[in-house]
Amino acid sequence: MEWAMSLLLNNPSVLKKAHGEIEKYVGHDRRVEESDMCNLPYLDCIIKETMRMLPPAPLFPHESSNDCMVGGYHVPKGTMLLVNVWAIHNDPNIWGDPKKFRPERFEGLEGYRDGFKLMPFGFGRRGCPGEDMAMRLVRLALGSLIQCFEWERTSESEVDMSEGTEGLNMSKAISLVAICHPRPTMLNLLSQL
Repeated sequence: MEWAMSLLLNNPSVLKKAHGEIEKYVGHDRRVEESDMCNLPYLDCIIKETMRMLPPAPLFPHESSNDCMVGGYHVPKGTMLLVNVWAIHNDPNIWGDPKKFRPERFEGLEGYRDGFKLMPFGFGRRGCPGEDMAMRLVRLALGSLIQCFEWERTSESEVDMSEGTEGLNMSKAISLVAICHPRPTMLNLLSQL
């Protein structure tokens, strides 16, 4: 969520497009709901692009089930392998201009994954069991933040996108601080909560 909001604040045209999509399909008379998500493909593209650029965990451990050859190297059965998902997600041969936040690259993609090019929660039997729940919560929370509030940076400069060095996940080095105001069209709805 913090990475997505940071990217949106640094890319106001994307934030505006996401707001327009939510306004078109949900309106101002009610809050966005989980049942609306099938009508909000651009919101989904934003989340996929955020997770492509900044996966929750950059490395995924696996174990070779058989002797095999990888990149010309013999890998014995039982060897722990670390899949560098961050490197795959940021490979210019796969993504083309991978440093650019471009949610449109996921438009028209059926399902959540794009083969083995997008795998922010791992893959196979060792994939994260909480992936479905996480995606539902992020979609709903991010959709609500976009629908209900006007967002702006605290200064003219872009939000710092430095990655932290603590822990196993991809945390921000400097926490996001932003200014939000309730959207005038949402004030009545928000006051009923």
